[in-house]
This record gives sequence, C-alpha cells and structure tokens, in this order.
Amino acid sequence: MSLQITQQLHAKNKSYVNHMLYEYNVEHFPKDLQGRYQEINLFLTDHADQVYGGILGEICWNWLEIHTLMVEETFRGLGYGSKLLAAIEQIALEHKCDFIKVDTLSFQALTFYENHDYEVYGTLDQVGRDFKHYYLKKTLQYDHDDENHC
Repeated sequence: MSLQITQQLHAKNKSYVNHMLYEYNVEHFPKDLQGRYQEINLFLTDHADQVYGGILGEICWNWLEIHTLMVEETFRGLGYGSKLLAAIEQIALEHKCDFIKVDTLSFQALTFYENHDYEVYGTLDQVGRDFKHYYLKKTLQYDHDDENHC
C-alpha cells in the first residue's frame, strides 16, 4: 500500500486523527482520569446578551487549559478579566484539576497572568519576529480526600 500526504480542510478527517490520538493517550493515562474532557466557555454579556468578552478553555484529564481570554477594549482595566479568570479557576477547582495552563505573547497579558499567580515555565523567541511567546502554569490546591472527578 502506498500512502500520500494531502492538505485539506476536512472536519471528519480532522476528528478522526484527533480521536486516534485520544485513543492512544487513554491507554497510558490512569483509569480515574479517562474520559475527563469538557469545554468551558464563559462570556461577559449585558442584559441583551451582547458579548463583550469571554474566556474559552477545556478541562482535559487533570488540568484546565485556557485557549482565549479577551475583554473588549472599552471594558479593560475594570476587573472583568480578573473576574473571568477567577470564575474559570473555580470551575477547575470544582473539577479537581491539578493545574491550569495558558499561553500569551509578550504584547498581550503576561503581567496580568503573573499578577494572578501564574508562573512562566517556557518561552519561544522570535514569534512574529519581534515578540516572545510565554507558557504559564498555575498549580491549584483542592481537597484530595474528596476524589470526585467530573
């Protein structure tokens, strides 16, 4: 059999490859962490459900990963980013996550995350030629005696 490499935007194929990786990973993770996946999306809205920001992430095994945290410029500096971050951290604690991870660029929110006790564990230079990419982690503390996972 001869295989070829093709470039395509194909949702079914993408899902299949992701599922292959998931199945492989399941074989290596402890049984109590298997099946622990949940998208977490919190939005900053007004009374008419107009969105002014949000935080998007997912729980995966024993961590929560933040993919996006954004607040519309008009509402920055008013504490909404901190409130969104605190809300998703609470969800991570409720789901017995051991840590939260997030990444940010040097012109984005490094100081914001550091002010909320996130620690840099890795960097990449020359991102967009002039910027640095930071990878951060926050270790969470919850009562390990209560081992109810999601």
